[in-house]
Amino acid sequence: MFEGISEKLNTTLKRVRGYGKLSESNIQDALREVRLSLLEADVNFKVVKEFVDSVKTRALGQEVMSSLSPGQQFVKIVHEELKEVLGKESEGLDLKAAPPVAIMLVGLQGSGKTTTSSKLARYLKDTLKRNPYLVPADVYRPAAIDQLKVLAKQVGAGIYDTQPGEDPVDISVKALNEARLGGYDTVIIDTAGRLHIDEELMDELKNIKSEVNPQEVLLVADAMTGQDAVNVSTSFNEALDIDGIVLTKMDGDARGGAALSIKAVTGKPIKFFGTGEKLEALEVFHPDRIASRILGMGDVLTFIEKAQAAFEDKQAEEMAKKLLKKEFSLADFREAMLAMRKLGSLDSMTQMIPGMKQVAKDPKAIETAEKEMKKTIAIIDSMTPRERLNHT
Repeated sequence: MFEGISEKLNTTLKRVRGYGKLSESNIQDALREVRLSLLEADVNFKVVKEFVDSVKTRALGQEVMSSLSPGQQFVKIVHEELKEVLGKESEGLDLKAAPPVAIMLVGLQGSGKTTTSSKLARYLKDTLKRNPYLVPADVYRPAAIDQLKVLAKQVGAGIYDTQPGEDPVDISVKALNEARLGGYDTVIIDTAGRLHIDEELMDELKNIKSEVNPQEVLLVADAMTGQDAVNVSTSFNEALDIDGIVLTKMDGDARGGAALSIKAVTGKPIKFFGTGEKLEALEVFHPDRIASRILGMGDVLTFIEKAQAAFEDKQAEEMAKKLLKKEFSLADFREAMLAMRKLGSLDSMTQMIPGMKQVAKDPKAIETAEKEMKKTIAIIDSMTPRERLNHT
């Protein structure tokens, strides 16, 4: 995620850090490289211009020139301006309404709406302790309905039983009533998409929005499509006045052009981003943390949050006690490794820990480590319960 732009920006900023004193000349050189890095990352050219102008104005001011460590001050400015472009503050879901609160997911076909619907349901259930109800409103793709039913079961969420030939607007209205009667407090409507934006699609979505009056309309956009994702966001926003964006497939986007452009172009925040196919691979979008990841500063807060979610307090306490008493068995080691795997791939973990960015550049080493972990778990699984406990 962001590997391309991160590497180029860090090369430039490393050079700036080495300057004992900053002059207009070397600041201009650094900004030229920053500008090229952003453009190569497929960031919107207007966003690039505004970003570079803001950094230049601050960098040439007293704030940097009179600083004892001008290089570090310059990096700080770049970090702050990146945060500004990404959205400044993280904006969560607005769920302050009488239940059931409706969340409507919209977007083009193939952007990942159905998977995102189930990921969002899991987030609502596990993190926000809510009772979600999924609604398959994409009647044009029977496979999407079946997929959502399977995923709803995995999440432990309720789901509306969509029938063939039902009208999407009727489905949404009926589902809201059923959710109310069933005691569900949040309804997630997975709407239909198209291969491209057309009037028929927008009319259907407008009708659903009008009848259901959702608290949140979230656009699901594919981060890997770069500026196309920005253009799609603009079109959906003009037609539906969306409340936010979920960027999918961020783990496969080395450039990051969509993430760095959408907020500035549409004025609407990125609320979540997807980093894989697993149900837990959905993260809240924190602009400050993403800016830190891009500049190789890590993201310790997200790492801690993931660790807390993977290890229950009681489980972590028991493991710590066993380690201190030298009673830590292979069975405990297996549980710890399984919990670690819930944090995500080793690649994603190295990007969150400051100073570990270089490790992520060696995919073979990461792949070997992943294989060794799987192999170790398999070996422990092949043991008897007694062997796991008495392995000395």
